[in-house]
Amino acid sequence: MIKFLKDLKPYFKESVLGPLFKLFEACLELIVPLVIAKIIDNGIKQSDKGYVLQMSLILVLLGAVGLAFSITAQYFAAKASVGYSTKLRHRLFSHIQTLSYSEIDTLGTSTLITRMTTDTNQVQTGLNLALRLLLRSPFVVFGAMIMAFTIDVSSALTFVAAIPVLSIIVFGIMLISIPLYKTVQSKLDAVLRNTRENLSGVRVIRAFCKENDEIDEFKGYNQSLTKSQRYVGKISALMNPLTYIIINFAILWLINIGALKVDSGVLTQGEVIALYNYMSQILVELIKLASLIITITKSVASYGRIQNVFRVNSSMQFGDVKNAESEYSVEFSNASLTYKGAGAPSLSAIDFKIKKGETVGIIGGTGSGKTSLVNLIPRFYDVTEGTVRIDGCDIKLYEEEALRKKIGIVPQKAVLFSGTVRENMLWGNKNATDEEIYKALSISEAKTLVDGKGGLDFKIEQGGKNLSGGQRQRLTIARALVKNPEILILDDSASALDFVTDANLRSNIQKMDGERTVFIVSQRASSIMYADKIIVLEDGEAVGIGTHEQLLQSCDVYKEIYSSQFKKEEA
Repeated sequence: MIKFLKDLKPYFKESVLGPLFKLFEACLELIVPLVIAKIIDNGIKQSDKGYVLQMSLILVLLGAVGLAFSITAQYFAAKASVGYSTKLRHRLFSHIQTLSYSEIDTLGTSTLITRMTTDTNQVQTGLNLALRLLLRSPFVVFGAMIMAFTIDVSSALTFVAAIPVLSIIVFGIMLISIPLYKTVQSKLDAVLRNTRENLSGVRVIRAFCKENDEIDEFKGYNQSLTKSQRYVGKISALMNPLTYIIINFAILWLINIGALKVDSGVLTQGEVIALYNYMSQILVELIKLASLIITITKSVASYGRIQNVFRVNSSMQFGDVKNAESEYSVEFSNASLTYKGAGAPSLSAIDFKIKKGETVGIIGGTGSGKTSLVNLIPRFYDVTEGTVRIDGCDIKLYEEEALRKKIGIVPQKAVLFSGTVRENMLWGNKNATDEEIYKALSISEAKTLVDGKGGLDFKIEQGGKNLSGGQRQRLTIARALVKNPEILILDDSASALDFVTDANLRSNIQKMDGERTVFIVSQRASSIMYADKIIVLEDGEAVGIGTHEQLLQSCDVYKEIYSSQFKKEEA
């Protein structure tokens, strides 16, 4: 709560004015039953049409002023709630950007999306309603009770008896509902995770005719969510009928004793109507309060889930080194990597040194740790043992921006963002000229593609859906080249290219100006056989390091890969 109030501080004025104007409106609402009582006792009873008209105009005036107060309160409440949720969403997104791959893997993408959308919207709704009704409803309830005492003390005791019973019902149901709503939200996460997984893997599901299996699995998650929602819904649904029963019994009792007191001359007919109206106001406000409490309960649960993300801090701490010098561009010293929750290391005791300007090929079977190895270089993950150095300096000592500026990486999955070709290329270097972009496109064998699409202003859809796999790969390679990095990592980024385009690409990269270290991860021996050094991985271990010729003589794993891809010449 302290954290919430601290975050709400920039909207202190709106958070005060919103409830304040609602209280002004509530005061006017509490006056209305007294005016009606006057109309009945002094106007209707005495057939004074002028008095009735005068009081009716006062009611209209009270309604108009109350409406103005209500609109003003809504304006300030909306301004505070929307502004707060906007800043919360921005802060949450910024925090997620600081997390390492390990934390993001642990939390899960679907969970983070839910926190940023559904949960943030729920907090916004809860804050809006709280600013408008959280003070107003109790104020009207107790105000109606006090006003009843001004009319008749003995009749007002009915209010004193009814309100505590109603409070016990409302707050009791709220306390039971809060943990149940947290369970509902966690099950909603499971549904969203399953849905996202199915949508991203829809082609694979259809290729293996697994639609029915996935539908059955989704039904399981959905039914579990539905069951929890129904259970908490049944408990929450008890609130209205129980409050109605208490209020209606109280109204019956009021009318009964009111009729007796009217007969005896203690109360007037107008005063009985006023008491009835005050009891009705309590009923309406308690129904509002019940709905408000349910909404706030959900919002509190959502806010807690958002705070759980904020409590997760990045395991990576960066230093202040901006540059270093060494004859070696990249060094791995007894480097090992074990992913969180994994039973065994993905990389074990990797040792090698790469000089500046060298081209390094990394090859191995599926799951041998090739991507894990290159992900350690830009420090997407931290080694669990050993050291990784760039230019002779431990990468943990570098500034984050300085480290990433040195490295250009083309990931295994080609990802492009919605926008023009130019906008995508400027991710690598926001100050790049069109000439520099076209140079990178030429090197990546993508210039002809872009020219054929209409130039750098060609609009790319989200994820590059309007391009083929090979076209996406060439453009992502060009994006990395625009950055002009000291270290270029191509993580199986030519898998969708034909052999000729792949060969031209590697040749163009080697001809680039400057002393650039290149890491090429590939399943093809032809893509890395001309590298200065080849690292052969098997089950996370480097089973061979050397040139193509050396490995053919000394490494059985490399020899097997090469033999499987190239037919032996017949004698």
